[in-house]
Amino acid sequence: MRAAIYNGPGDITVEEVPRPTLESPTDAIVRVTHTAVCGSDLWFYRGESDHERGSRVGHEPMGIVEDVGDDVTSVEPGDRVFAPFVISCGHCEFCRKGLYTSCVNGDSWGGDNGGCQGEYVRATHADGTLVRVPDRYADDEETLRAILPLTDVMGTGHHAAVSAGVGEGDTCIVVGDGAVGLCGVLAARRLGAERIVAMGHHENRLELAEEFGATETVAARGEAAIERATELTYGGANHVLECVGAASAMNTAIDVCRPGGTVGYVGVPHGVDDGGLDVFGLFGQNRTLRGGVAPVRAYAEDLLADVLQGTLDPSPVFTKTVDLDGVPEGYRAMDERNAIKVLVTV
Repeated sequence: MRAAIYNGPGDITVEEVPRPTLESPTDAIVRVTHTAVCGSDLWFYRGESDHERGSRVGHEPMGIVEDVGDDVTSVEPGDRVFAPFVISCGHCEFCRKGLYTSCVNGDSWGGDNGGCQGEYVRATHADGTLVRVPDRYADDEETLRAILPLTDVMGTGHHAAVSAGVGEGDTCIVVGDGAVGLCGVLAARRLGAERIVAMGHHENRLELAEEFGATETVAARGEAAIERATELTYGGANHVLECVGAASAMNTAIDVCRPGGTVGYVGVPHGVDDGGLDVFGLFGQNRTLRGGVAPVRAYAEDLLADVLQGTLDPSPVFTKTVDLDGVPEGYRAMDERNAIKVLVTV
């Protein structure tokens, strides 16, 4: 099989690798038909986080079940499925409470499991991980493109909104105009927010945020952005979604959060472990920080139902489509901010 390989910063290639096979009765083999390049992939692509050279990459799979182990009961060969960005067993203490990303039996899509930017993957806990798409939508390309973000960015944006406590009639601020931030806007609207202020640096992305439900946007930078967002919300919002992960974005989210409010954070933290996080800004104003790695499996069925009903469509975050050979180009496009998110058809 062929799969995308990380060879070092800025160097992604597509190479022949061993195809995964069943190794356990809880396994399933999935032939990947759709996947994506994620904003979090850019951290290692840019050399800003560690990643094993020569390893397979990708963590957003959708495809067709090819084979299942003897203990698998939820899916069978021929089923259309998608899966979250981490593998979970579905029955441990943390899975039972909906915290699938803390699964004690958790696994990744890398290594000999396949890497989702490739032709096949092995789900080591198929029943706890794979989500079946109803047969009537299994070949509906438009619907499948709307479902694919549920593997990561839509579920992650939703986790930010849930963690921030967004509810009916609320005012919230979304920090970040990448795919996660844009999905955070969709999630806040879905949860009933009355005012949604989207903060970012790219006019075309903020225009999409407005299409997704943002009532105001802020394109300024630095202190000017904080002042504008605070002015728009009459002193800050009680609910702030941090969807970037950089220390500057985290501190912006804290600054625009109203005293006593909550910041829901889902951006993978970078630059905050060296004293870059304004902890006193949280402490001094009784602001709450909630969130972390999004347990998107917990939200999958509810979000899928909305997609299938036609009330949720995050697919516009895909602004470029490539085939498997085009994955290196997809990374470059996202790195150079020429694409919000890249869809890969395999």
